[in-house]
Amino acid sequence: MSPQCSAILPAAGVGTRMGGDLPKQYLEVSGATLLEHSLKALLACSEISRIVVVLHAGDRRAAGLSLLSDPRVQCVAGGAERCDSVLAGLDALAGQAPEQSWVLVHDAARPCVLAPDIGRLIREVSVREVGGILAEPIVDTVKQAGEDGLVSCTLDRNRLWRAQTPQMFRLGELHQALRAAREQGLAVTDEASAMERAGYPVQLVPGSPGNLKVTVPADLALAGWYLQRNTTRGR
Repeated sequence: MSPQCSAILPAAGVGTRMGGDLPKQYLEVSGATLLEHSLKALLACSEISRIVVVLHAGDRRAAGLSLLSDPRVQCVAGGAERCDSVLAGLDALAGQAPEQSWVLVHDAARPCVLAPDIGRLIREVSVREVGGILAEPIVDTVKQAGEDGLVSCTLDRNRLWRAQTPQMFRLGELHQALRAAREQGLAVTDEASAMERAGYPVQLVPGSPGNLKVTVPADLALAGWYLQRNTTRGR
């Protein structure tokens, strides 16, 4: 039986690469914002007992989202960087859940994540008792470039994976790892990188190709296609 766990949904960014004045998490696709789609997927997992949504301190748009009134959801203010927002979410959970409990961190900009994939991540992590992430094997040939812009080598794609979210770890261990990385001034692009630097093992749990991160305007149309397909298939 999978354990009850918590989740953090950082949504305090401004999404500068998307352009425009609207923060990325509030862009609409398939009838809802990216934030709503991502939150809905987490709420569909019965194993998740509480979700902390981390918003920008000056956010005035969240009040209009009915999903945020779900009893499992609470909102807190985030920070300047993603890791600051995740830490704010962990701070909020620290007084509500044991340090040894599990917490998932999901990107608000990944609206197409499938609830069954989240459930599989929870099961795999709880069975092995090793933190893990959803990820996808890379199928393209990958080149490494030198400073001159020329190819320096071809990497072995059989050992390369594209990291996704959610990423699931022990609450206390993740809290400590992210704090240490920030104090050392290390760049943390995802929770797994902080855990790796702290010496913890991280398992890879196969996700779905549709769990894309909306980063540039062209991604919105693709996300809309996946969301429509998920709805047709019953997600």
